[in-house]
Amino acid sequence: MPFNLPIFLTWLRILAIPLLILVFNLPPSWLTPLERNLFATLLFIAAALTDWLDGFLARRLNQTSAFGAFLDPVADKLIVAAALFMLVELDRTNAAVAVIIIGREITISALREWMAKIGAAKSVAVSMIGKIKTTAQMIAIILLLYGAPIPILGWSTLAIGNVLIWVAALLTLWSMGYYLHKAWPEIARRSASTS
Repeated sequence: MPFNLPIFLTWLRILAIPLLILVFNLPPSWLTPLERNLFATLLFIAAALTDWLDGFLARRLNQTSAFGAFLDPVADKLIVAAALFMLVELDRTNAAVAVIIIGREITISALREWMAKIGAAKSVAVSMIGKIKTTAQMIAIILLLYGAPIPILGWSTLAIGNVLIWVAALLTLWSMGYYLHKAWPEIARRSASTS
């Protein structure tokens, strides 16, 4: 298993998951609700930044590897799933959103793995709709983790976050349809050849 700075940053993102869960399960006397929200939000933002930074450094330092390419999306999916589970437990978002987003990630990961195995990975390469979905999802999770009004603006982060998380869920379904549509000719061809 290779080890370099980009992979180290990816491992840090995975190690942030138990910390994120721990923050909301500490004794009430240790942190105020606002402190919990703020710490969890900053932790998630730091993890999101490492996602961008590890890819940038891997390319810049010429430290790309098959293991890093495997671990990076796994780390992303794990921290998003953990954050969504916490948000559902805290009753800050709907369980249906978590099921849609996590279910899509599992489905598309399996599809990408299968397409790579048969040499057709380019059919399901990341699309612009997937990038927009990820952006909406990350901003929504940050707002929902914070969960308190923004004092200067008086905005409800929960209301805005829930609108954005539903937008992300709809984009999730759209992007899943897009990837399945792109992969369908290969799926149909393989199915026909085995019948």
